[in-house]
Amino acid sequence: MLETADKKQIESVETSNSDNRNKHERQGQSAASSSESSPVVVVDGSSSISNNSYDLAYFEPTRILCNNSTHKTVTLLGQFRNLSSDNYAIVVLEKTAFAEVHLKKSKSVTTANSVVETSPRSESERNPAADDSRSFFSSKSLLRTEFINDIYGNFTCLTDAEINQLKVTIIYPASEKHILKYSSQTRYLVEETAKDYQTVTLPHLEQEQLSLEWLYNILEHRKEQERIVFEDPSDELGFILLPDLKWDGKTLEQLYLLALVRQKGIKSLRDLTATHLPLLRNIRDCGTKAISERFGIASNLLRIYLHYQPSFYHLHVHFTYLKHDPPGIQCEKSHLLSTVIENIELLTDYYQKVTLSCVLNERDKLYEKLVAAKNSTEEPECKRAKIE
Repeated sequence: MLETADKKQIESVETSNSDNRNKHERQGQSAASSSESSPVVVVDGSSSISNNSYDLAYFEPTRILCNNSTHKTVTLLGQFRNLSSDNYAIVVLEKTAFAEVHLKKSKSVTTANSVVETSPRSESERNPAADDSRSFFSSKSLLRTEFINDIYGNFTCLTDAEINQLKVTIIYPASEKHILKYSSQTRYLVEETAKDYQTVTLPHLEQEQLSLEWLYNILEHRKEQERIVFEDPSDELGFILLPDLKWDGKTLEQLYLLALVRQKGIKSLRDLTATHLPLLRNIRDCGTKAISERFGIASNLLRIYLHYQPSFYHLHVHFTYLKHDPPGIQCEKSHLLSTVIENIELLTDYYQKVTLSCVLNERDKLYEKLVAAKNSTEEPECKRAKIE
């Protein structure tokens, strides 16, 4: 069993990484939010460090930060022995979704009276060798019996490694904020009033907001150009649409894209007014059209929303397939773009006046500050409820 790193060991991470943090991090806000567009290096993606440097054989886990059975992910803290004995790394292992192509076996099935073709086949699918190497239903899938009772059987299955892969995300070097962000913590529902935002949250962001260099690399075409699905270059209405880091870009059932606006200075939902309506409508209309043309998914099959609090403070919009239930789609976290547009149409400064709910981790500095502000007033400005 993995041993838990002691407090002194974790605190040393911040010191050892301080000189290189801005150079390497691709960061979100703090410990508060889920990892929407976290500071990551995906093993098959681009990085300032050679892909060959990330060899899991050299990774030594020291602590399990989070084990999520619902989303089939586990997050580990450790070190790469071949990279540095001082810097820590976070490795996220995620079981991938079933791809429909691996669930089809395009071969003839003999029934009592006839031969039936189980599914239409492309030229490549007519190759028996290709079928055998890509399907769960082949000689490469071996069943191990757990038990059989009458008509019911329970088995484990060893499948071909090519269709049973893990998605791996690596954050290196990982700061103390990353460790807190990816650690399992008690979460609280906080109702942030307009006054809370001005007196607590906004000053906190000005003090704690970290580098968005990774995002500017995308907007200025220095990184990830090959991943761009759609781009509107307009300074006022423009945005870049590309796969979110939680999507492998291949499994259509898990489609997840992110629209990054070109305008700088729009931090979140709180900044949006009537002047931003053309931008929001452009993201909605052009984003859904691009997804329809590229992936064949109609707009009424998409969930389009913004997060509050977001994991990084540069306005961005999420596009996910309704078939997929990624983290962060709950009502306490997400705000449908259509509803945001309508609210601003009704009241131009709606998001400067409304109380907004958000979920914060217990060790998040923003949570601590909001609770302190609540406790210092006779009439609580910040209400909270523990999420079990």
